[in-house]
Amino acid sequence: MRNWLLSLMMIVGTSAALAQRISGELRLQVTDATGAGLHAAGSIVGELTGVNRSFETDEQGKFVLRGLPPGRYGLTVRSEGFAEKLVPLEIVSELPLDQRVSLEVRPLSTTIEVKDEVLLEPVETAQYVPKQALEDRESAAANRSVIGLVNTQPGWILEANGALHPRGSEYDVQYVVDGVPLYDNRSPAFGQSVNVEEYDSLNIRTAGYPAEFGLKLGGVIETASDQDMRAGLHGSASFQDGSFNNRDGFLSLKYSRNRTSFGISGDALATDRYLDPPVTQNYTNRGSGGSFSASLERVWSASDHTRFYADHRDTRFMVPDEILQQAAGQRQDREGRETLGQISHTHIFSTQVLGQFRAMMRDTGARLWSNPLSTPIQPAQDRGFHEGYVAASISAHYGRHELKVGTEAWFSSVHEDLSFHVVNYRIGTVGILDSDIPRDFHFYDRSPGRTQSAFVQDSWHAGNLNINAGIRFDHYQLVADEAAWSPRLGAAYEVPKAGLVIRGSYDRAFQIPAMENVLLASSDLGQTLGGGAFLPLRPSRANFVEAGFSKTVSARVRLDGNWYRRSFTNFADDSLLLNTGVSFPIAFSSATIHGFEGKLELRRAGPFTGYVSYSNMVGIGYLPVAGGLFLGDDADQLTGAGSFPISQDQRNTVRSQLRYQPHPRFWFAMGGSYNSGLPFENNGPANLDFISQQYGADILSRVNFDRGRIRPSSSIDASAGVEVIHSDKGTLRIQTDVSNLANRLNVIDFSGVFSGTAVDAPRTFAIRLRTEF
Repeated sequence: MRNWLLSLMMIVGTSAALAQRISGELRLQVTDATGAGLHAAGSIVGELTGVNRSFETDEQGKFVLRGLPPGRYGLTVRSEGFAEKLVPLEIVSELPLDQRVSLEVRPLSTTIEVKDEVLLEPVETAQYVPKQALEDRESAAANRSVIGLVNTQPGWILEANGALHPRGSEYDVQYVVDGVPLYDNRSPAFGQSVNVEEYDSLNIRTAGYPAEFGLKLGGVIETASDQDMRAGLHGSASFQDGSFNNRDGFLSLKYSRNRTSFGISGDALATDRYLDPPVTQNYTNRGSGGSFSASLERVWSASDHTRFYADHRDTRFMVPDEILQQAAGQRQDREGRETLGQISHTHIFSTQVLGQFRAMMRDTGARLWSNPLSTPIQPAQDRGFHEGYVAASISAHYGRHELKVGTEAWFSSVHEDLSFHVVNYRIGTVGILDSDIPRDFHFYDRSPGRTQSAFVQDSWHAGNLNINAGIRFDHYQLVADEAAWSPRLGAAYEVPKAGLVIRGSYDRAFQIPAMENVLLASSDLGQTLGGGAFLPLRPSRANFVEAGFSKTVSARVRLDGNWYRRSFTNFADDSLLLNTGVSFPIAFSSATIHGFEGKLELRRAGPFTGYVSYSNMVGIGYLPVAGGLFLGDDADQLTGAGSFPISQDQRNTVRSQLRYQPHPRFWFAMGGSYNSGLPFENNGPANLDFISQQYGADILSRVNFDRGRIRPSSSIDASAGVEVIHSDKGTLRIQTDVSNLANRLNVIDFSGVFSGTAVDAPRTFAIRLRTEF
């Protein structure tokens, strides 16, 4: 693996990239009245994109701002002795925008009129999370910072152990890290997470997908690295401490000279509450980990930009015990590791044409081992995969059209080794496992995988109308050999006088099975494990439809609403091996999900900002079930017919926050959330005495057995931050957070075939220090 990665670095070591797949670049030149370059400072603000960046040009008046999402901006430029200038501009494509600003000598007195106006963005449907929001985020449990930020957006539900579910989808979240897609599970239970401290922004999508996105379309989370290339040495550091000994630290250093920038960063974490435990006692739940990354950027010329990024991370944690497992002395440990190298290249052929090339190699693995006292089974696992990825695309501006065409290819090698030994079939008079399940089981396999994709897309502007259209082709070969064409269409129309944008989209989705334990889940082992019929695992095919609007209620208030419907064949989900946390991909015969999302946003009303959002969702799945690892009679129950609420079928979800900032260096915020409760598999009368022995009576009180749903949960949170030091040499900020102020017992999931039992965190405190220098 190391030789493979080293060879790739040497072959493509002269290549480079943009920060995000769909983002623009502003090339600024500031001059005086004679045309001479002028050292200046300023800011660029996009009200609807959430961008608010400060900058400082070089002595020739030049500066490049990268990673700007499409939208309208106000560019403010100032220099000592010259009048400040405000320039409106718009980013509409990935092609660089050259902007020349000429400053005039400041008169004796100047009056500047500022219009307080909110403009709508008819083009971009993604939810953009800027750097300021990343820095001011609520302190989260280990490996959950990005997850917590995404969960504040409408349409997303956070299930046990930090698993995100966009609009009812279980395994279909795609992370795009600096333009490279990652399709495996990035939740904390799998050990590989995205470190928010390394990134400058997030871009979050649940509909209106351009054709360049594919294979996982439940939701897309784009991360963009910090593009700071200031001359000299600079960096940032943060440290967090809180309840459950939840500690983490981060350090980043970057050195830039001329057109070259080199950076390194590292982080470490330790906590006594890594996962969401099945009981309130939080048994055996320690976790620790760390990562190290390095980046190298080189701007060769006005036409070429290179970026290389490498990262290695390890995470070790324990599987939280149930009450009976703790009494027996069980200990189960898990480990996750990943090594990644990524190179990308951008070349500007002309003012109308831009080309990009990307390549990535990574090695990902996970292990599980048990002590002899584990019950009712003793599992062991060692699985992982090697993955190579290459992609190329051409973007072009032609008249009113923004065209893009590209191709991608993945090369993978998957290996899986899983075994278990049954210790107890019964506990007392209660049957835990069917007696026809073999006492010992072992599975080992490895297989190569290949995926090829190509796409073409166009964004066409005509007055107040914007149309996005494209088509994508995917061929997948691992546990199945299938191909699909996926058309995409989106339209938006702006009514400026009414402050209104009306939009709609259609997305055809072809989604591949999850990588985790996919070989075992695709093997016909039903009779071996005491079950019956088996259905093969296949890719999911779906139709997504959305209609929505954005309305400026006033200069400071915006209202957004979306209605959507998703229909699937082979709807992806997962099943768990008891309480081990080991999951297996499955697919229901079909599913239908529909819902409504609304968000009311307050933007800068004096010292106040805030939002309140509401999501309503209904999801119904249909048997039979394909794939998975089901023991005994569980398999027979899932091969028949019938319908049921999907495990993410939460009917009502509310999120809110109000932020008060009386001074530029101090702020305070209150937030709240409400979840109406997820369903669980209600398989007839429950043995309440035994369940109480497993989980405790307090857990049972949060479950409505008659409705087959967990009772509603809610939380009130508070945060405050202060900038202690602010100077040209650096800043120091302190933030404190309190989550679940009322210390309410909130149950996330309850025991079943598809999901285990999980309890949300009680009242927790955290303090975080962050410095930039």
